Amino acid sequence: MNCCSLARMNTIRAIACIAAASWLVATTAFAAPQHGIAMHGAPALPQDFKQLPYVNPDAPQGGQLRQAVTGSFDSVNPFIVKGSAAIGVRTYVFESLLGRNWAEPFSLYGLLAESIGVSDDRQSFTFKLRPEAKFSDGTPVTAADVVFSMETLRDKGRPNFKNSYSKVTSIETPDDRTVIFGQVSGDRELPLIVGVMPILSKAFWQNKTFDATTLDAITGSGPYVIAEVKPGEAIVYRKNPDYWGKDLALQKGLWNFAEVRFDYYRDANSAFEAFKTGQADVRTEGDPIRWATGYDFPAVKDGKITLETIEQKSPAPASGFAFNTRRKMFEDVRVREALVMAFDFEWANANLFSKAYRRTYGYFSGSELSSMGKPADDRERAVLGEAATRLRPDFLDGTYRLPVSDGSGRDRKMLRKVVGLLGEAGWSVTDNGLTNAAGEQFAFTISVQTKDQEKIALHYQRTLSAIGIKADVRVVDSAQFASIQKTYDYDMIPATWFNSLSPGNEQMLYFGSGGRTAEGTRNYPGIADPAVDAAITAMLNAKSREDFAAAVRAEDRLLVSGFYMVPFYDAGGQWVARWNYIGRPDHQPLAGFEATTLWRNP
Repeated sequence: MNCCSLARMNTIRAIACIAAASWLVATTAFAAPQHGIAMHGAPALPQDFKQLPYVNPDAPQGGQLRQAVTGSFDSVNPFIVKGSAAIGVRTYVFESLLGRNWAEPFSLYGLLAESIGVSDDRQSFTFKLRPEAKFSDGTPVTAADVVFSMETLRDKGRPNFKNSYSKVTSIETPDDRTVIFGQVSGDRELPLIVGVMPILSKAFWQNKTFDATTLDAITGSGPYVIAEVKPGEAIVYRKNPDYWGKDLALQKGLWNFAEVRFDYYRDANSAFEAFKTGQADVRTEGDPIRWATGYDFPAVKDGKITLETIEQKSPAPASGFAFNTRRKMFEDVRVREALVMAFDFEWANANLFSKAYRRTYGYFSGSELSSMGKPADDRERAVLGEAATRLRPDFLDGTYRLPVSDGSGRDRKMLRKVVGLLGEAGWSVTDNGLTNAAGEQFAFTISVQTKDQEKIALHYQRTLSAIGIKADVRVVDSAQFASIQKTYDYDMIPATWFNSLSPGNEQMLYFGSGGRTAEGTRNYPGIADPAVDAAITAMLNAKSREDFAAAVRAEDRLLVSGFYMVPFYDAGGQWVARWNYIGRPDHQPLAGFEATTLWRNP
């Protein structure tokens, strides 16, 4: 092709781009560029906000934060499927176009981008990059880096990136600082999902294999750089003295340490010993027995260590033994309700957990989105539609509560109720155990992968055996567990769903009907309820917070009434221990303890 032909083709392309842009402007109503965006309504912080509401803007600077964690790692790339990535890379090294205010359900403010403009239908959204934004190697963050990030993460990154970024149907870069994204699906969450996309350096990854594990330091634009890597043992992040964003209001009071270090230990006991002996500065405890009895060592008694429970206002993790309703034995909701009743939480809490836990209700427990105690109002009934007529009154008016045993480990009154409900479903107690009309015993396997899971499964097994149910407990390794999860080849497994105050597209992956047959989703129970699908769709399409909350509560109400899992328990917050030379702000975000707000006292 000669130079004249090339020039003529470039001119045609330019005219086509101008025409396309003109059509877009003519047919789409755009909002003016804003300093932030909320999933529903307007962001809470004004354009001239000085700091986030849960930080100390005058926090002392310097020193090292050391944390002891369990496990190992063989890569520093957290964005790919291969390998086990070191903790902290995404948090300390990489940034996104927008940053979160964790005191709001889902609101974002300008970080690498100084503004975002969104069309009324959210099918087009524009980011304007800050001219001062730079990677740690000093090169500017440009529109080309943003496009490269989206395409690379979509094509070579983790599946969640592909699921989200594949919805983007067009990207325009009118100049080095402007990126315009388009979509046709009308996904209202997509502008925010793109807003929190990690931004990669196109120049750094040139001639490198992105989807291969690496232990070489990778370049981001965040406040820290990777300073030291000991594979499987430790990783150290060092604050970049030339960090471009240190004066942003969004960053005030964060990133207060000169270094952040994660040391890896083989097991939780070793990590705990490291904290006790002062080799780690802060610890979030997950073992209720240890929290109740293990923190009686001299440093605690001498007042050198502070123990506290940090309140969480976001939903507690929804965890429990998930029924696989793809199995015939669990098809009947009465059977599932009976087996929920048979789980003696009160005995387990007293004898296994030192009464450290509370029972978790539903899938948004402890938050404003929970259906517990809230009658379905007109908004929610509109979402439920015909499904409202088949809900029991106690679910519809929010008065249903999980059963409470006498704590004896053999509550006969409760077990009689369990047997009665199983009888309605065609099961009866015989000399051969609990059997159906064909004489087949009720038998299933609980597959677990940790000692803690095995302990609670064995407790459940003992209760079930008292009514003639044969429940085998099988311990499998992590690879086997991942395989049976993916293919749904199990009767019952422990499962956990982490929900936020702004649930979104992931809910269809968790509970949508497609997951009953499509492998690899997190619909472990095999839920296939059109009413649940409709509630999730209403949630995704909601334009006001009120409509959104009503749709989520409808989803929660339907899931709870479906008895898809035997609910577990939660601590009502986070158990945190810290040496007193580590300070924290008086207020913490909705999700609770936030390590990036800590500092080291002189």
